[in-house]
Amino acid sequence: MASVLVLAMMATASFAADQIVFRFAGQQPVEHQCTKMMQDFAKEIADKTNGHVKIEVYPASQLGDYTLVMEELIRGTVDMSVTSFASSFDPRFELVYINGYVSGYDEAKKVFAPGAWLPNKLNELGLALGVRVLGSYVEGMIGVGSTKPLNEPLNPKVDKGVLTRVPNMDTYMLGAQAMGFRTITIPWADVYQSLQTGVCDSVNAMATAAVYTSLGDVIKYWYATNYSMEYLPLMISEKSWQKLSPEEQAIFQEAAKNFTIKSIDTAQAEDMKYMDLMKKKGIQVFTYSEEELRPIKEACITTWEKLGERGMTPELMKEFRENLGK
Repeated sequence: MASVLVLAMMATASFAADQIVFRFAGQQPVEHQCTKMMQDFAKEIADKTNGHVKIEVYPASQLGDYTLVMEELIRGTVDMSVTSFASSFDPRFELVYINGYVSGYDEAKKVFAPGAWLPNKLNELGLALGVRVLGSYVEGMIGVGSTKPLNEPLNPKVDKGVLTRVPNMDTYMLGAQAMGFRTITIPWADVYQSLQTGVCDSVNAMATAAVYTSLGDVIKYWYATNYSMEYLPLMISEKSWQKLSPEEQAIFQEAAKNFTIKSIDTAQAEDMKYMDLMKKKGIQVFTYSEEELRPIKEACITTWEKLGERGMTPELMKEFRENLGK
């Protein structure tokens, strides 16, 4: 019995030494759907590799903000993440925030399907830095929350009659202006009070759930204009990737595909859930078909050439237009 026990202990020690342990960084809160999906991803990997690969999830920026995490991914000191692209490493990562290339969830599944042009391009940009983009987390389509009704929201030639807060990014500023909005940039911490006091009348570049939970007490109208989306990449350090066997790499790719599709399905369900909550709260909600949204989508596409002159490069935007400007 002593011999058997010694052999068992040796086998356990050997497995522990051989086991791969990855640190998986997230930026969303512990209770957020993204964090739950990261935990599901870790379990799927553990199950399918028979415990050889263990993934430890660190949500809520426990391993640092998204810029630090991306730096650590490049170094290989953090193995994986679902965190924002740090465009300071390459401004072309912001192409995922461009307005007008997707206007619905069915379209999003095609655009972000493994092997499609956009995920391939993001991976190409990442690999140049030593980071592999495995998949996508789509949190939700973006719309416009307002304290006042918009003038002809689907007609880009008409001034919307509101001053709209946008993030300080060319993608959002140019897109909003093309759709007929007058824009202002305000720090996020001041947005609620700015809507309350009339410094601005509306806010864009936010998904439905985020608007409801953070601005639901101040907005009176929600327009599901779906001109862009809240997006986070699922990334792995190339140094960590090379620790995996070809069979394990295939398992990761399949799990990343499942993660991407599940995120899109979940985002669509969350949109419906929070729009229902908006209605119960007395917020007027407006939804549209992809065909109805075509005029503002086409207006956004007219900004792409300018983006090529502002960091995206003309070559990248030409490629972007050829693949996504439909």
